[in-house]
Amino acid sequence: MALLLRTHYKLAKTSIKENRGRSFLTCLGIAIGVASIILILSLMGSITNLIHNEIGEIGADLIVVRPNSTKDNLTNIIEELTSANTFQKSTLSLKDVETISQIEGVSAVSPIAISTNTIVTEKNTINSVPVLGTSLDYARIESLPIRYGAFLNEENKNRSVILGSTLSLALFNTINSTIGKMVTIMGEKFMVVGVLDEIDKSINFDNIDYDNALIMDINALDEVTGSTQIQQINIKAANIDSLATISSNIETQLSNQRAGDNSFNVAYGDAITHPASNLFTIVSGMLATVAAISLVVGGIGVMNIMLVSVAERTHEIGIRKAVGASGRNILMQFLFEALILSILGGIFGLILGYVLAFLLSVVTPFPPYISWQIITVTFLTTIIVGIIFGIYPAIKAASKNPIDSLKHYR
Repeated sequence: MALLLRTHYKLAKTSIKENRGRSFLTCLGIAIGVASIILILSLMGSITNLIHNEIGEIGADLIVVRPNSTKDNLTNIIEELTSANTFQKSTLSLKDVETISQIEGVSAVSPIAISTNTIVTEKNTINSVPVLGTSLDYARIESLPIRYGAFLNEENKNRSVILGSTLSLALFNTINSTIGKMVTIMGEKFMVVGVLDEIDKSINFDNIDYDNALIMDINALDEVTGSTQIQQINIKAANIDSLATISSNIETQLSNQRAGDNSFNVAYGDAITHPASNLFTIVSGMLATVAAISLVVGGIGVMNIMLVSVAERTHEIGIRKAVGASGRNILMQFLFEALILSILGGIFGLILGYVLAFLLSVVTPFPPYISWQIITVTFLTTIIVGIIFGIYPAIKAASKNPIDSLKHYR
């Protein structure tokens, strides 16, 4: 059996070498499809890791309350494209925050309300700045790194703000001498009391780009804008072992307070994901479909080349059958050749996919995600493609009549 496989390999190798250009183009078709799949899986794995790592850094004692989406995934895509529109129909309120804070086992509660506003200083005006309205507990839950100054406190919370490092540079052209300066939001002046250190996490489960955000007290934000919509409530549990109990109590208390209205979701642990996770899932599914189509096209290319090869080597098939080769031997020979072409294309695609993932990581916050699962899926996919699209040419070669084949000349 080993000798037979070695013979099939040598024959396939010879055939591929004799038709290098044709073989390269065939492998390229497979490689493009595989590279697309690798890029998509690497991107999704990287996003998932970013979220899980952040949750791990914050702590396993985190519980998140978010509104349920009232729309299906497809129609909700547009709303999830920007943080300002995410959960636009939220029913969460400050009363819910107060109710949660009184539940046993809850050590800290912070609402999250995002409003996009224009920020004005003496020198600069920045439009469309994400303004985060929250409570004093936010610093305890998120552990935000303050580079200069301090976080909001009970004495200054009504007229003070915290700036992200990039926003501070944009407004004042500095981050080390910003404390004490004034910013204007919708005609109201606020003093800068703190500047965050560079965080560089535009993708996180809070859906906030901290480097470009302004943080202020949620009541102050409500006074400025006239209406505040809470998009999320973060909760810190006093005991990790009580997460399930606390989550259940939160769900019960809020449901009773709302007279049975369950238009919210309570999550903790691995259930906490990016608010736009549905968007990522849908987009990745669409891209995976496109990649699968390109892989099918590559498989059709393999079938086409193998059919041409069978037609060109009809005389060879006749000679092999005349000297005792069975139909099964002929079938295995051509199927083996199709598998080699497919696997070579898969290897090229694997390399190309990770090269593209690395290049993507240079301009995005998503590092290449490499795992044995992705490599295994790639290997199995190329084998399946080689078998599916190589079996028909192989059967056609095996079924040829040896006498008719011997009469055939190229």
